Amino acid sequence: MHDRVIDYLEEHIPELAESAVTQAYWQSLAAGNSVLESENGIIYERFPDGSSKVVKTIEPPTSVAIGARRKLL
Repeated sequence: MHDRVIDYLEEHIPELAESAVTQAYWQSLAAGNSVLESENGIIYERFPDGSSKVVKTIEPPTSVAIGARRKLL
């Protein structure tokens, strides 16, 4: 492939990933399964009927600037 084509495709990876995750989320609920979702430091189990329950409290997410590097310990 030409470099321009590769660059174009790489620019759209975040959009494609977001779309795939959203589709998997709704397909799972439509199949009658529950899904786990994190929101403001709390993990929820969401059910197909729209209800949810708290599974666990976790540390809130860490904001990181685009392009920044973080070392995981």
